[in-house]
Amino acid sequence: MKRHIYQSLIDWKNDKTHKVLLLRGARQVGKTFIARELGKTFSYFVEVNFERDIDVSLFFDQNLDPEKICSNLSAYYGQPIIDEQTLLFFDEIQACPKAIQALRFFYESKPNLHVISAGSLLEFALSDLSSFGVGRIRSLFMYPMSFDEFLIAQDEDKLVNLKKQASAQNPLNMAFHNKLSDYLKKFLLTGGMPEVVKTYIENIGNINAVQQALADITISLYDDFVKYKKRSPVLRLREVFDSTIKQTGGKFIYAKAGELSNIAQAKEALDLLEMAGIVHKVYHSSGQGLPLGANANYKIFKVLLLDTGILQQNAGLKLSELLVAQNTELLNKGSIAELFAGLEMLKYEKPENKTQLYYWHREKRGSSAEVDYIHNQKGIIMPIEVKSGSSGKMQSLHKFIDETNTPKGLRLSMENFASFDKIEVIPLYAISNLFNINQ
Repeated sequence: MKRHIYQSLIDWKNDKTHKVLLLRGARQVGKTFIARELGKTFSYFVEVNFERDIDVSLFFDQNLDPEKICSNLSAYYGQPIIDEQTLLFFDEIQACPKAIQALRFFYESKPNLHVISAGSLLEFALSDLSSFGVGRIRSLFMYPMSFDEFLIAQDEDKLVNLKKQASAQNPLNMAFHNKLSDYLKKFLLTGGMPEVVKTYIENIGNINAVQQALADITISLYDDFVKYKKRSPVLRLREVFDSTIKQTGGKFIYAKAGELSNIAQAKEALDLLEMAGIVHKVYHSSGQGLPLGANANYKIFKVLLLDTGILQQNAGLKLSELLVAQNTELLNKGSIAELFAGLEMLKYEKPENKTQLYYWHREKRGSSAEVDYIHNQKGIIMPIEVKSGSSGKMQSLHKFIDETNTPKGLRLSMENFASFDKIEVIPLYAISNLFNINQ
């Protein structure tokens, strides 16, 4: 399955001054797969899995000299480790903290060797280190598959290109619009976890297989909570995790996070889920200028679960019933349209940066307004409102435009491409049109 991040990996490979690379993201988003795909472009590929090959950690106990480490690894795996010819991949590196510390020395002592590291709970290991290779390490942030990647996995490259050429002045033919809307409906059910997408493609028509794949991933996420227990109890993490699903689409309130924790404990649990990449916070910003973070209130935020399929699974919704539901019915379930839009915006940003999302709301006596997202669109603040159907009022969007003198706003919905005065309409399936994405 083709991933957008692959081009960034190729660019890294071809960069003569490449740094050691960290692939960062939640469990099962495809980090190992994409590293192996890149490995096919090298003469040699050495994969070190610290959870599987426990003895390998002993090579890092002796010293952190990259030459000696590579000599030992070469003998252990029976593969040469040669500058510019070998891709050395450290997987599940969080299981060997000394290997993480060694990465900086690879950059200093073996700058011509290509080294990639990844791990499902890497962020926790990094937070425990007193110092890290600042200036010597480059990170790429990875997420579940985007809608475009979902289409490309089904050989719909031409359909992707067709929608990227569409605009308000050149809307899609309704036959293609309907086809994309149908694909979107299926993607909202499956989500973008690669294993689930693979299951869906290989078992067309078998929604039970998709449901089981989602259940397996959910269980693996729950199992990981045990690894957090020295930081927060498992039951508290489960409770806060469940609360993020219930509170999707609205301001997150710690007091509603459950009975097992006070506000401070709920905050700690939510922060851990965020570190693991399971949730993403969307902070309130006044939108009065750039950067949006300079005008943010970090005490007010919404929370996005990492995947629409996992949300559907954990919300207790039956995929078989949703599959025959009308688009509006489906999108209204659990504020899934807003969730999908936010996740797509994360996925299409440059992977070199850890993207932060923002939204806007105004609360006055007798009057309130909220815009789902505000986004830095090529140096212009762009308010974005998400609608679950093909119609709806845009009062909040107009209020934001009037109060901030913003030139225009965007509405994401199930409508075809269109424009109304200062509002441009983009179909939910075409969020990638807002970004420069290389296939």
